Amino acid sequence: MANDKSLPLFTRVSTWTAGGLLGGLVGSLTAVMLTQEIKQILDFVSGLSPLWLLLLPLLGVTLAVLLLFGLGKGTSVQTLVPRQDASVDQRPKQTWYSFPQDVARADLTGDVVNTAGAEEKFPWERAPLRALAILSTVGLGAPMGTESPAAHIGVATGVWLSSINPALHRLVRPAAIGGGAAGVSALMGIPLVGSFFMFELSQRRQIPLTPERAAAMVAGGVVGWGVNFIFKLSLIRLVVPSVPPADLGDAATAALFIGVIAGVITSLSSQAIYWARGLQTQTRPATRLLFGSLAMLVLAIVTSQVASPAAALGPGGGAIVWAESVETTPYHLLAVSLLRAASTTAAVVAGGCGGVFVPFLAIGDLGGRVFATAFGVPADLAGAAGAAAGIAGGYRLPLTAIAMVLGIGGPATATLTCLATVGVASFSGLIASRLAYQLSTSVRRRLGQRTSLED
Repeated sequence: MANDKSLPLFTRVSTWTAGGLLGGLVGSLTAVMLTQEIKQILDFVSGLSPLWLLLLPLLGVTLAVLLLFGLGKGTSVQTLVPRQDASVDQRPKQTWYSFPQDVARADLTGDVVNTAGAEEKFPWERAPLRALAILSTVGLGAPMGTESPAAHIGVATGVWLSSINPALHRLVRPAAIGGGAAGVSALMGIPLVGSFFMFELSQRRQIPLTPERAAAMVAGGVVGWGVNFIFKLSLIRLVVPSVPPADLGDAATAALFIGVIAGVITSLSSQAIYWARGLQTQTRPATRLLFGSLAMLVLAIVTSQVASPAAALGPGGGAIVWAESVETTPYHLLAVSLLRAASTTAAVVAGGCGGVFVPFLAIGDLGGRVFATAFGVPADLAGAAGAAAGIAGGYRLPLTAIAMVLGIGGPATATLTCLATVGVASFSGLIASRLAYQLSTSVRRRLGQRTSLED
């Protein structure tokens, strides 16, 4: 392995940097090609009639479920987390279409988190099947995003490259880390966003940040940004604040209210999505698809009536364009933000394969704009602050949100306002998620007691 402690620190860091650069280059190019295909399909779909905008997302999710549960097969091998016993070497060989039975097959971030610190265990064999599911889900307009797919495909490509070539086997971990960071940075066009994204995901397993891992993360992020810059990519539309707040009072008001509303909405959405992910291992795929698709259809119809058909399509870019181009009320903005949050949750329930990072950007952006008129905050500042708050409060990636704010730029006071909003959203999102967890636990306990009494 490239982290052989017998080697000098400089040698180890240099080796991991090289691995991060290699994995980052291949991973970012692969992630970009997939994202470009998704964007082209989505651009075509967005030009169709409103009826198609309602029906094609349902078709996309259905195709994803058929791919993951029809073509994909479950096996009794478990788990993605490295085992400590000797039986790990006797498990059946995995193929590109086989899944452990208790794995949510559409959960892309779970693989990245579960193999952090042991990236050579990443199930890269299943990436092609998941890529097809991602293409159908996001490309046909389901309310899911492309950042988790970019990280997943980036890590898978890095592990694949190092696994098939014995000479590169010692670079498997840095190549995987660099590939994941590069995939996200290429998507966002900001170098450190991918680096912090991979770091914060690894912290969910409390993997120590060593100089070697940091070097691979930074190398991958820089490579991904370089790919975005060289090819002049525009894969995600980020709102850049151009007008600063009028004074300190406006900045404080914006940070407080936008941080709270965006942090709470996206945090509760995250809890709902976590619950929905759990359903994927407890309920039959056909049942989830039926109820999730029905909810998606109803929510899309309501969103189309409240805003526009385009506002209900895709990860949320159409909803932001609607908010920027139409004079509307704060109530309508709040309604669309909540509808988008519910739609993404419904897509997860149905079995859609995609990310929630970009949907949270849109949900936070719309939630932030609720206060733009009421408090005299510039609309673009409210949107940018809300988007950053959505990532900090919902996805619980505050450092990634900070990197995004600094990378987007804008007037200094607007940047400081967005940074303060990230802090408020992180705190309010944490409180909201804990309250929601305690409430759901209490309800389940009472239902369990009632069932036992009836028995």
